Amino acid sequence: MAQDTGAPPKDRMVSDKGPFKGLHNGMSIASKAMVAAFVVFTVLNVELAGKLYGSIRSWVESALNWYYISSVVVLFFICLFLMFSRFGSIRLGDDDSRPEFSNFSWFAMLFSASVSIGIMFFGVAEPLFYFDNSAGWGYPNNPFADRLGHTGLTPERAVDAVRVTNFHWGLHGWAIYTITGLCLGYFAFRKKLPLTFRSALYPILGDRIYGPAGHAVDLLAIFGTVFGIATSLGLGATQMAQGMNVLFGVDSGILTQVLLVLGVSVVATLSAVSGIGRGIKILSEWNIILTIALILFFLFAGPTQWLVGFFLNSLGAYVTHFVPMGFWTASEPGDAAWQGGWTIFYWGWWLSWAPFVGMFIARISKGRTIREFMFGAMLVPTAMAFIWISIFGGNALFIEMNAVDGVGTAGLIEMVNNWNLGGTLFGTIDGLAGGGALTWVISALATLLLATWFITSSDSGTLVVTTILSMGNPHPPKRYRIIWGGAQALVAAVLLMAGGLGALQTASIAAALPTSILVVLMAVGVLKSLMEDPSAEIAHGGFAPDGTALDDDLRG
Repeated sequence: MAQDTGAPPKDRMVSDKGPFKGLHNGMSIASKAMVAAFVVFTVLNVELAGKLYGSIRSWVESALNWYYISSVVVLFFICLFLMFSRFGSIRLGDDDSRPEFSNFSWFAMLFSASVSIGIMFFGVAEPLFYFDNSAGWGYPNNPFADRLGHTGLTPERAVDAVRVTNFHWGLHGWAIYTITGLCLGYFAFRKKLPLTFRSALYPILGDRIYGPAGHAVDLLAIFGTVFGIATSLGLGATQMAQGMNVLFGVDSGILTQVLLVLGVSVVATLSAVSGIGRGIKILSEWNIILTIALILFFLFAGPTQWLVGFFLNSLGAYVTHFVPMGFWTASEPGDAAWQGGWTIFYWGWWLSWAPFVGMFIARISKGRTIREFMFGAMLVPTAMAFIWISIFGGNALFIEMNAVDGVGTAGLIEMVNNWNLGGTLFGTIDGLAGGGALTWVISALATLLLATWFITSSDSGTLVVTTILSMGNPHPPKRYRIIWGGAQALVAAVLLMAGGLGALQTASIAAALPTSILVVLMAVGVLKSLMEDPSAEIAHGGFAPDGTALDDDLRG
């Protein structure tokens, strides 16, 4: 049976009148002040802010790389334990609760709200970067390949390139999201605490989660969500603007990017207002349909048989090297610089997004068992990411390996070295379609997919922020969804115009340090609570809480 902690109801913590009716007064004011302060500070002196945030991030990446690596590995093994433990039959909710959404809708929302924009942006460019061997950024492009002696632009190095990309987008990252979502869903739906980040620390803080400590935790979650979404809106707008340039010859500069942010945010806000069961669910399902269509084009327009073999080879390489890659801590200066710029950056990015994605996947997972949740949230999005990277990145690598003027001369690696990462997707489309009408159609499909993923990330973020501020209300007041949807768009637009988006992205990554501590504490807290949950013994089918054996007809 689900248990009530006896904590004060959230109704005592939200205002029943005034401008913040339905929200926590203090949190609402503090969150707006926090967002405004960071934006104003960054915009007033972008260079100073960039140096400050960059110094913090550099220190984290160099001095605490061991901590990030250890934390992510620990979180992965906790997830693995929960998948196969006796706690797997416990539901995120009452014992008789059942999932609100079908498996397809659930998987679609899991993937769309989390890695969507990022994998569109990096899914082609990142394998190309690791395939290159020019060391143009002052450190090796791929130390894992170099250690195996794969230093030339060969098929073996191509496999290594996708293997490392899979590592950064695979099980380690999804373990962060999954354990965060499990903690939030368990304490909200089973323990009847508010669906907020603070609730997952109840086993450690007790009723102090309703005081300043809890407020600080939720403000950190709001920070990560707002600025994480803002930086994603910036990445998405940059790549969408390049798509618009390919399609209509529109200038892809800042003005176009800002207009795209504002336009897409209007649709995202309308989606957030309509709720999860309507706008967000429908758009997420269409995302998957469009994704499948684009994947099929890349698969059959490219070297199909080679791509299938390449997928299997890179997957096998990932499985073979999974453990050593996860534990590897660089010692040589060049390798350490690479690890800080890529692996530690990614672990920080996943951690900075953990409050947003964890809260969202908890919200859509009520009624599922822990085992079902763990397998679904970790394995299905990971499989989708691997397919995407192998087919999209694989085509780009094949084009470079078979370039007319020699390996590495097709122009895609050059785009990466010029840091035109978003343009590599459209460059690969052009290489596959050969120009003309087909290139236009596929580029239009890719741009539309960028827009829909753009929307689902933004509307999910809006819903998460307003849910936190309403102390876990799964249907927060619609007027505040509009306000925060507009605020996210304004933050992204202002930072784009001021050139401060990169600085805020760096600040978000730096903020992953306290978030990582909270996520580890949450994982410890949920394990502690599960150990004390009498349903775990009943679900296991062995003994009642008092130690007496259960009859067969009483076993869960």
